[in-house]
Amino acid sequence: MDRRSFIKKAGMATGAAAVGASTLAAPAIAQSQPKITWRLTSSFPKALDTIFGAAETMARYVSEGTDGNFTIQVFAGGEIVGGLQAADAVTAGTVEMAHTATYYFWGKDPTYALGTAIPFGLNARQQNAWFYYGNGNTLMNEFFATQGLYGLPCGNTGAQMGGWFRKEINGLEDLKGLKMRIGGMGGKIIEKLGVVPQQIAGGDIYPALEKGTIDATEWVGPYDDLKLGFYKVAKYYYYPGWWEGGPVLHALVNLDKWNELPESYKSILTAAAQAANSDMMASYDYKNPGALRQLVAEGAQLRPFNQEILSACFDAAEETYAEINAVNPTFKKIYDDQVAFRKDAYLWAQLSEYTYDTFMMLQQRADKL
Repeated sequence: MDRRSFIKKAGMATGAAAVGASTLAAPAIAQSQPKITWRLTSSFPKALDTIFGAAETMARYVSEGTDGNFTIQVFAGGEIVGGLQAADAVTAGTVEMAHTATYYFWGKDPTYALGTAIPFGLNARQQNAWFYYGNGNTLMNEFFATQGLYGLPCGNTGAQMGGWFRKEINGLEDLKGLKMRIGGMGGKIIEKLGVVPQQIAGGDIYPALEKGTIDATEWVGPYDDLKLGFYKVAKYYYYPGWWEGGPVLHALVNLDKWNELPESYKSILTAAAQAANSDMMASYDYKNPGALRQLVAEGAQLRPFNQEILSACFDAAEETYAEINAVNPTFKKIYDDQVAFRKDAYLWAQLSEYTYDTFMMLQQRADKL
């Protein structure tokens, strides 16, 4: 056979094989990267750019990681359903996803509260440790599955402030009869001390405080509270928010929709939620110091809850957990696991973070930083 003829025929055969291979591969690639568009309802207004923005950050990473094939459209609270109906909308299939604080739904089952924060629970770093390296994600998703949901941690505010009050709170007597907007299980606990808890979505708090429908409110911390303008109608700003030492926000996905996703999309969505989780905490840590200074300049009066109040609230919390544990085995299973981790976590933290931070705070007070 002529050498040039052989090379030419071999080249044609190779080219045909390559074309055939690419033709066969194309459907497989297309199948693994299907075009998907989901809707996400947030529990938060767009004006709260940090907490609302976590969902936008997650959605952007998902889109970029899939070359635009997996798109999540983010809607503010009230655009599709109200902020406190977000989880129900996902379960019902009205939307595929929600970005919310699961403790908003603790009235349906107290176990929901463990997904965000319980009073005197974990701080932000401990929450991440428990969810990602402890049993947190596994145990919460066992519960979420019974609600038709799959959950991914997607944001944390860090320890929150104790809220805005029209009058000073000097002792337990000052709490009796106080109407306070407070999220999650904190309301049930502080109710034992005479407070009348109110659960109101973020966008509706200011009008209620302004009209006197409520006497006090907690929300997040300086950056968001400044935006919402609470200092204009209630000047006493208390700390700490003992009911939210490290509240986790979740991306809740309809369980059937989650199970239908290609494995690559599940992985990308999980990574995007984890990135948004870290990003949101960093954003608040950067923004809160300046916002606190501005609030004080606007007339906010900083006040600590005294030890009498904190101790009474802690005892009321322990009593409440014992009551729930006695009738709700799912709550008890997750609560016991979290409490066991909390004990060890604070043993470590007091040696490391607490000692270092306390020293540095003393330097700050001495104007050495």
